[in-house]
Amino acid sequence: MNSNKKALRRCEDALAHATDYATWSAAAQEHDRLTGAVEWQEQDASPDYDYRLVQARLEELRELRRHGEVARLVFCLHEGLHGNLGNIANPTLYGYCRFGTKRLLTAYLDEIAAALDYLCDYETPAFPLPDKLRFFERTAQSFGRSALMLSGGATLGLFHLGVIKALWSESLLPRVVSGSSSGSIVAATLGTHTDAELARVFDPNLFTVEAWRSLGFKSLLKGSSLMDSRQLERCIDHNVRALTFEEAFDRTGRIVSIPVSPARAHQHSRLLNYLSAPNVLIRRAALASCAIPGVFPAVMLEARDFNGVTVPYMPGDKWVDGTLNSDLPMLRVARMHNVNHYIVSQTNPHIVPFIGDPKPHEKGLLSFTRDIVSSTFQLYLKHLLDLARQNVDSHTLGLLLDKAYSVADQSYSGDITIVPPTWLNNLLDIFSNPRPERIAEFILTGERATWPKLERIRNATRISRAFETCLERLRTRLAFPVAADEPAGRTSA
Repeated sequence: MNSNKKALRRCEDALAHATDYATWSAAAQEHDRLTGAVEWQEQDASPDYDYRLVQARLEELRELRRHGEVARLVFCLHEGLHGNLGNIANPTLYGYCRFGTKRLLTAYLDEIAAALDYLCDYETPAFPLPDKLRFFERTAQSFGRSALMLSGGATLGLFHLGVIKALWSESLLPRVVSGSSSGSIVAATLGTHTDAELARVFDPNLFTVEAWRSLGFKSLLKGSSLMDSRQLERCIDHNVRALTFEEAFDRTGRIVSIPVSPARAHQHSRLLNYLSAPNVLIRRAALASCAIPGVFPAVMLEARDFNGVTVPYMPGDKWVDGTLNSDLPMLRVARMHNVNHYIVSQTNPHIVPFIGDPKPHEKGLLSFTRDIVSSTFQLYLKHLLDLARQNVDSHTLGLLLDKAYSVADQSYSGDITIVPPTWLNNLLDIFSNPRPERIAEFILTGERATWPKLERIRNATRISRAFETCLERLRTRLAFPVAADEPAGRTSA
């Protein structure tokens, strides 16, 4: 018994001090073995999902693929392809173990990916290339995909770099990325660098965070801003390439969205990306999204016109911090980019303390009371702010109340939410210009917070990633068809 406790302590120490995912995952799997969690993984049955439905679907898919029944396999996938079939996306299923979940779930998702690969690459006159492409495009559209959402949080947003590094290292980084305020700088940096260039982004000696230079409270009292916007602009220009949203998309294939809030009344917030604002300079969008009222001045956006000249964009309007209206603009990202699953990296200090992972079968008076207090507080706060908006005559105060209501009315978490393990100690860093060694600490903290969720993310994105790679192969094949005398592609899974 004592030896088992000592082994568990060694595992927990290894988990806490791991510097790479391989070391962390090995310790996590050993921990599951010592605690008996592996036995739970091997047992299909659980009240947390419909294991009988998943078993039946898995057996059917295997049989159809094994016997090469293409038409029936296509019909079967059309019929039952769903990201939460039988409640398999239930977060509780990832609360029993340090690493992974039920083997049945992983086997089912792997079989779907294998079936998609099989249909993509199997050559048969009964399923010609145009029909394949149509099936994959329509089914992928129906299934949806994931997006990574990066919150605000000033300097604490450096945590996002570690989250991205952990996802990228495991080939799990979504193509769709949204960032607000400080998250917009990280998103813009990611969106303007190719995979081959990302090592530079993760190098704490090369990523610049010299964003803060105080102008003093006298400047604020004179109607200006507390911080020097030119310093912030230099920081952004160092990290973000001078590209428009469309140029960044063409260069990297990443779909980056940045929300900005209007600085005046009767204007609506905007979600800037290669579809809605293709010619806008991504650097300028990030600068606007970081313009916290009172801290940095409002920003006029800039674009590259048809002659390649930089010109004002919507010159009658200025824009401020994107978190005021949509820290996580999920609905607009969903509408534009067919997203229905959100991975959120949340570093806002007023939000992080209230976000936690659900525990298996967490019930009882304490859990119930916490949920009631949280929801009631938000409801009453929104109600009070709404009453104040309706009864205030001051135009300036009315604008402030509108912004406050927008902040209170937002959702700050996603399907999978990653937060720093500690937040109180980091508050001193919120408006700092950290040195490289502190940046490295932020990155490692982001990685460590992401590692426990990687297998859940891997499973949640398994099917959409399979669709993406299959569509790439099919479109390449359509653009560069194989000569008639060359052998066809593989004919088995």
